[in-house]
Amino acid sequence: MLELDSALEFDAARDEEFFAALPARPGVFLLEMAGAAARPYLARTADIRRAAERLLRLPESVSKRLNLRSVAARIRYRVTGSKLEQTLALYQNARLHMPERYRDLIRLRRPALLKVNLRSDYPRCYVTRGLRADESFYFGPFASRRSADGFAEGFLDLFKMRRCQIKIRRDPKYPGCIYSEMKMCLAPCFAGCTKEEYEMEVGRVLETLESTGASLRLQLERDRQAASESLNFEQAAAIHKRLEKVSAALWGLPEIARRIEKIDAVILQRAAGEKTIALFPVRAGLLAEPIFLDFSVDAVSSGSEVPKSGAGGSEQSSQSRSVEAFLRRQLDPDTAAHDTKSGDAETTAPPSVDAQIEAAQQTDANPAAPTLSEWRARYGLRAAPAELSEHLSMLARWFYSKPREGEIYFREKDWPYRRILRACSRLLQPAPSAPPPAKAPPRANLPPMQ
Repeated sequence: MLELDSALEFDAARDEEFFAALPARPGVFLLEMAGAAARPYLARTADIRRAAERLLRLPESVSKRLNLRSVAARIRYRVTGSKLEQTLALYQNARLHMPERYRDLIRLRRPALLKVNLRSDYPRCYVTRGLRADESFYFGPFASRRSADGFAEGFLDLFKMRRCQIKIRRDPKYPGCIYSEMKMCLAPCFAGCTKEEYEMEVGRVLETLESTGASLRLQLERDRQAASESLNFEQAAAIHKRLEKVSAALWGLPEIARRIEKIDAVILQRAAGEKTIALFPVRAGLLAEPIFLDFSVDAVSSGSEVPKSGAGGSEQSSQSRSVEAFLRRQLDPDTAAHDTKSGDAETTAPPSVDAQIEAAQQTDANPAAPTLSEWRARYGLRAAPAELSEHLSMLARWFYSKPREGEIYFREKDWPYRRILRACSRLLQPAPSAPPPAKAPPRANLPPMQ
């Protein structure tokens, strides 16, 4: 937990010394009251000293502004180096000190997700902000409900899954909807398909979302290759157009949008300490406790020492390998004991379509089409901690912020350790100074107008 690690007693008679002792830096602070039954005041601020002066300094005149000078006993605070650390520290301390009203304090809105309700006999895909362990498929988070709706509209055009909200009765007398008229739905409402055919279409939707489009592109590329080899160039051209439609539907899909259980990443931020980087692991959508790397003393926060960095290239390489080994123990302790390699090559490449296609090929090896219960067993969400939705909200708020501070790297088959270390080096570089304003060109001496 990101605790409020500094404290200072408040004495109204010596308030100037009190204010001078507070750091003028961003952070989270908690004002504890003298009365045992009084509620504490928790907030985040861009300047701890200025916020304390606003709340505790003697007011110059009668004002309706909140003033806690007469009831405050002490202040506890934590200096933060980034907005993400500030948000997480505020969230954790709000849950600790104000469990009954912390949601109103931090104002976290539930994230926009795509949901495929696999408990329904004829599932459909729709946008929701609810998240429950109901064996459904959840995909996201998106920046807003509008962006999720926009993606779902283009994505579902690639399939024939139903979009209506009616109860399916399979009545041949039912007229159907406009999607069945346009041949964009299998129309289970009037028995336009069998249940097995609809479940197969649901599986195609789930596999495409799971692989972020790789499985669908793979199948279309195979069909196009087969059509070309059989000299059916018209069909190959039609499949090529469908491939372009798939690329257009998946274009702009944010990197963070994926199945909730597969959101494994690490976020890099500047920490409050000098030359210190904070790594925030994300495991199945949950933000874990940050890992602090202090490069000023060549030691990580857990006490593990790394070799001093000197002018020699071998010493710098030794330090990089030591930090990489430490990250392996922290991020992947199960495989760190079995991994003895510490070469200079890149540990893993960035996510590629080829890697996703290779993973998608495993689903094609089984000739028998899975049933809906098997899809539910494979993709259904069975465990959803109470804080999962809140962590996804904090994650989405940071990822979609403009400008976004720090960097994020996702885990595919392994963690990209070398890319993480290079990102640490970039974040530790001083921010470029703003260029001086350009001087206006001298005005020409024009003759006066007649």
